[in-house]
Amino acid sequence: MSGLLGRSGTVVPRDGDSGVVQERSGEAERDVIARLVPGTQLRDGVDRILLAGTGGLVVLGYDERVERICDGGFELDAEFAPTRLRELSKMDGAVVLSADGSRIVRANVHLVPDPALPTVESGTRHKAAERTAALTGYPVVSVSASTGLVTVYVGGARHLVQPSAVILTRANQAMATLQRYRSRLDEVTRRLSALEVEDLAALRDVLTVVHCLELMRRTAGEIEQDVLELGVDGRQLALQLSELVADTENLRRLLARDYLVGEAAGEAQADRALTRLDALAEPDLLELANLAPPLGYPATIEALDTAVGPRGYRLIAQIPRVPFRKVEPLVAAFGTLRALLEAAQADLEGVDGVNAQLARRIREGLTRLGEHGYA
Repeated sequence: MSGLLGRSGTVVPRDGDSGVVQERSGEAERDVIARLVPGTQLRDGVDRILLAGTGGLVVLGYDERVERICDGGFELDAEFAPTRLRELSKMDGAVVLSADGSRIVRANVHLVPDPALPTVESGTRHKAAERTAALTGYPVVSVSASTGLVTVYVGGARHLVQPSAVILTRANQAMATLQRYRSRLDEVTRRLSALEVEDLAALRDVLTVVHCLELMRRTAGEIEQDVLELGVDGRQLALQLSELVADTENLRRLLARDYLVGEAAGEAQADRALTRLDALAEPDLLELANLAPPLGYPATIEALDTAVGPRGYRLIAQIPRVPFRKVEPLVAAFGTLRALLEAAQADLEGVDGVNAQLARRIREGLTRLGEHGYA
């Protein structure tokens, strides 16, 4: 996916006299793509340029740095409209917008950025766009008259704006894969629950669920970026994605808290474990053993057969009408799911904040867990 997405930061100058700025990242870069999705005025204007076949160059910001590299043209300070952008792009020069895109500041401008700035482009328009973006820190949109390609330059990065049909095809393929992962996740999660109740779970069983969750999370991340670029064309896709992954982040966290090695398994410890999982490269996911170290286990084949027992966070959280804030003291008091399953109602009532009604509800849920493997 595009290097424009998923990083955070602001535009700051690099050391030196060139005034070159570091590439934008994070939310600023995601905003650039969001401004060009179908349904936005800027995308409407770009599409009109494509239909006209004239090509165009649009600078998304104006200050002294931009003014210094502008030659000729004329000042407008007119309200932005897609039709105006199309008409002004019929002239050979660039169109310069205000940073928020609400005003057309200048038109028919010849951009003359430092020719010493490196560029991988060959066309005059694209060279000017890449160098202007690198020099000023403002995004620049280049619309090719010959190829019909729309490219956005932000600092040192470039992003190709693809037609919705192309993105939808790719996203639908990823969605089909995600649906298969979801079916597999439901299957291995049910199996793990049954093994936990029987006290027969091994590390392999836990990591199989973690593996499915990681595959889902990363595939969903790719689809999320496609949804971002689709704009109004991605609404249905966004709803499907939300339905498929709604509970997966919570499941990842509860699994981490259930199986982290050590006495403490609070939110901070879970955060660190999930961060270590996030840092795994995709090739690392091919071997289950590579998923063990983030939870505190050795990355060996032998470790996969280690018998493990959950603290009980995940299954207790599944009991209807039991607030999660009550799960914490229950796990703290009993320590393991096995001890909770064997606890009498009177024992549960002895936990701080658990009254008789809640204790009975928990006891009934634990009984169903023991008998059927679900609450």
